[in-house]
Amino acid sequence: MDLFIAVDDPRDDDVRTLLDRHLAFAREVTPPDYDHAMEVDDLVGLAVTFFSVRRDGVVLGVGALKHLDDSHAELKSMHTSEAARGQGVGRAMVDHLLAVAADRRYQRVSLETGTMDVFAPARSLYTKVGFEACATFGEYTVNPYSTYMTIDLARVAARRGQTRAE
Repeated sequence: MDLFIAVDDPRDDDVRTLLDRHLAFAREVTPPDYDHAMEVDDLVGLAVTFFSVRRDGVVLGVGALKHLDDSHAELKSMHTSEAARGQGVGRAMVDHLLAVAADRRYQRVSLETGTMDVFAPARSLYTKVGFEACATFGEYTVNPYSTYMTIDLARVAARRGQTRAE
């Protein structure tokens, strides 16, 4: 069955269970002062739009788009359930978030993720989608545990246009 991505409430029991795993994972592998995962209550803020990915009603992944300014958004709280990894859930969520960002007329989307080996699959996914390394942004600081990436949405749109034209 197909994946279904929609705005969701991070406080719902099934979603919260996955988010609790996400937060536990982030805190297990990242030193306390460098963990930038958002708490569940922060994901319902006005600046954040939170989504879930479901198949047959079961939550397989989550992700959020955080408004930074009129031209810039941040990808937050990306997490795929362990059972669903390798099935395209993360890619579907990233593609969806970038489409939402483009619809909202953001010019770029940035993210922060870990530098440790356990984050290598996430960094690989973001690179495949077109994210590139960038300087810190927002309130982030340079540190050995974080890497920053960004994507220019105009370039993504141009690339999609070329692909369709071919």
